[in-house]
Amino acid sequence: MTAPSYRVAASSVQLRGGSRFFSATPPTISDSICFVADQLGISPELLSYIRKLSLRDDDIARELREFTDELPMGQTMRVMAEEAQLLGLLVGITGARNVLEIGTFTGYSTLCMARALPSDGRLVTCDINAKWPDIGAEYWNRAGVSDRIEVRVGDAAETLTTLLTEQGADAFDLVFIDADKTNYRTYYERCFPLLRPGGLIVVDNTLFFGRVIDPAAQDPDTVAVREFNSALHDDDRADISLLPMADGVTLVRKRP
Repeated sequence: MTAPSYRVAASSVQLRGGSRFFSATPPTISDSICFVADQLGISPELLSYIRKLSLRDDDIARELREFTDELPMGQTMRVMAEEAQLLGLLVGITGARNVLEIGTFTGYSTLCMARALPSDGRLVTCDINAKWPDIGAEYWNRAGVSDRIEVRVGDAAETLTTLLTEQGADAFDLVFIDADKTNYRTYYERCFPLLRPGGLIVVDNTLFFGRVIDPAAQDPDTVAVREFNSALHDDDRADISLLPMADGVTLVRKRP
């Protein structure tokens, strides 16, 4: 099986953007079931029922998720299982052949989206540090999707500018943003010309642990997510829907 390709930018030694990095420590989550249930205002038992009858898991995805959860902040930083499944479903629904991901981490979401692509599809995933996608590479290979994945290591904002120069406008069908929150607006604006008309942007953590409605929460990440949500609401170039699942998932459709 072909290994995923890597491109490393000269600026990749700095922690500037492109990985799920929080400048303010989010709440400790020892049990994601209880945390998510509390966020959504439903019982943990009901959420367990939803997961039992909705999730279609497999050994490779489960093993990567469990490995990730053993890392410091791993459970907080990876997407939740139901969201990863949604991402794969959205790739299929949209008929996406070209996917762009901002924030690889250990590549759990990467795996779920790459699996949903056709055999000749491609997924470009961006992270600031190669050590995270290096973890995912083993699982991508086992799942038989390594040849669909290209890893770009470096500052994500700079990578997006490079991609526009290399591939031109409208190059991607679906974009997933799950990276450093203070750069969300930058990533969104630089992704927008890369997305084809009618294409979809999926943005994670748009409820940000519920902190977006707490007036006392003025840390840079929370403020950035609030401002990003407000900017999306006012963006007449797109249709939007903020879903109250996981930590908030916003769907953005670029108007034709």
